[in-house]
Parts: sequence; structure tokens; C-alpha cells
Amino acid sequence: MDREKLVVIIGPTAVGKTKLSIDIAHRLNGEIISGDSMQIYKSMDIGTAKISQDEMEGVPHHLIDIKDPGDDYSVAEFQETVRPLIKNITAKSKMPMIVGGTGLYIQSVLYDYHFTDTPSDPEFRQRLELELSEKGEGAIHQLLASVDPESAQKIHPNNTRRVIRALEIFHCTNIPMHDHLIQQKNELLYDVALIGLTMDREVLYNRINERVDLMVKGGLIEEVKDLYDQGIRDTQSIKAIGYKEIYDYFDGKVSYEEAINQLKQNSRRYAKRQLTWFRNKMDVKWFDMTPPINHVQKVDEIFSYIAGKLKL
Repeated sequence: MDREKLVVIIGPTAVGKTKLSIDIAHRLNGEIISGDSMQIYKSMDIGTAKISQDEMEGVPHHLIDIKDPGDDYSVAEFQETVRPLIKNITAKSKMPMIVGGTGLYIQSVLYDYHFTDTPSDPEFRQRLELELSEKGEGAIHQLLASVDPESAQKIHPNNTRRVIRALEIFHCTNIPMHDHLIQQKNELLYDVALIGLTMDREVLYNRINERVDLMVKGGLIEEVKDLYDQGIRDTQSIKAIGYKEIYDYFDGKVSYEEAINQLKQNSRRYAKRQLTWFRNKMDVKWFDMTPPINHVQKVDEIFSYIAGKLKL
């Protein structure tokens, strides 16, 4: 039985995924599934660099604005949602495309991961949540580092939900979550053209800094203030880069200038982690987007690779 065809475009924040993905989608008659763990949230547009209706240019997009900021969202739920979407898009004789930068989310779809195979222990999880409230994020992340350093390196301390889940898996099985994933990662479930966009590090970091400045000018502070005034806090969404830094400013923990500088620094570090993840975890065909480039020629080059890879 032929596997479904799938185009995946990945890369660090601010590398140019949005515009390129739209141009490729037009050529492939594609529909885009967001592979970003934060663009699922309503009312969080500026801080997540969410694509606008005008930028979509009529290309259908999925998994954008499907959750309220107070809702949780998991990689398992992403997997459960995306696989039927791929089937539905393919059934319409259109090309499914996943575009984004959340590596584990995308990886969970491409490979046969079974999240339900790992047991749980609600009492242990409650103890960890109590320890989190008493000792903070650093303490439980350090605990994870002591038993599963590979996962600790890849999971940011702010992502306490995943830190606790990784500790729970180790507690129940005595096997690190990282090893569980390696054991499950066998072969691709789809006929995939996996495109990675990269850029000179210094140029990328400058683009990230400029993007943050544009977000602030575009109303980021007001967007975050609205969430803050609604009393939304200690949620998965507010722990995201672009929101937690501004929350610290509103809480009086840092100055305005410190918050913006921290946001830029965290965004740059995140981009570095994204690139490291993709290079270590996936068989990616990389394309350099460092300016100056001829955008049309770059689209031609990437489309040609996709057509050859998927035998279109």
C-alpha cells in the first residue's frame, strides 16, 4: 500500500518559513498544518508570529486558533489531530504540508510513536506538582537532569508539563523518556519531503532581534496585558517565549528594558535549540536562506527537490 505523501517545512524562528511555505503550497495545491505548539492559541497572535489571513493568500491553514489560552495541549493530542488531517487533505487530492518549528510535535507525526504505551502514576505526578509549587521550575528540571540528562537537555525548564511527564515515565519504567522515543523511532509513516531552512547564525539572530522590536511596535505589550488582566497565568500558553518575559515585567520582577532584552535572548536561544534538534533528530534536506537570495529561484529549487523526492 502506497504511503501518503507529505511535505514538511521546518526551521528556526524568523528564518522565513511562512512566506516560503505559501509559495510552495500554491505550486503543490497544498493545505498547511501548523506545526507550532503556540499558534494553536486564540488571542495570542503577535507573540507567536501567527500568520494573518492576508499572508495566507487563500491557502487553507489548520491548527491555528483552536484552543483558549487557559487550555493545555500536548504532543499526543497534536499527533491524534494531525494524522486524520493528513488523510482528509490527501483524500481531496491536495498536498498536506506541515510547517513549523516545534520539533517533537512534528517528529511524533512522522514516526510511529505510541504515547499511550508509557504508564502513568497520578500520585507521583501530584507530588511533583507540589514540589514544583514549593521549589520552582529549576528544582524539578534538575531532578530530571539527574535521571534523564538527554531529555533534560531538550526540554526547557519552563515547560514543566513535559518535565513532569518525563520524570513520571522514568519513575514508572526506570527507562528515560528519551530511550522510549528512540525505541519507537523506526521508519517514516509517510512518503516525506522534509525541508529545512537555515541561515547564517549572526544574520538570524539580528532578524530575531528586529522581529521582537516589530512585535513590540505592533502591540505585543498590549496583547500580553490583555491576557494578564484576565488573570490567565501558570498555564502552558503563558510560559511561552514572548509572554512569560512580559508577565515578569507586569509582576514587577524586571524592568521594561530587561524584559525586552530577555525576550530577545530567549528567542535566540530557542532558535539555536531548534536547529540542534532538527539536525540531530531528522533526515532533513537543508536550504540556506541567508540574504541576499533570489526568492523565486529559491522556491524553484525547493519545489524541484520536493517533486523529485515525492515523484510528482
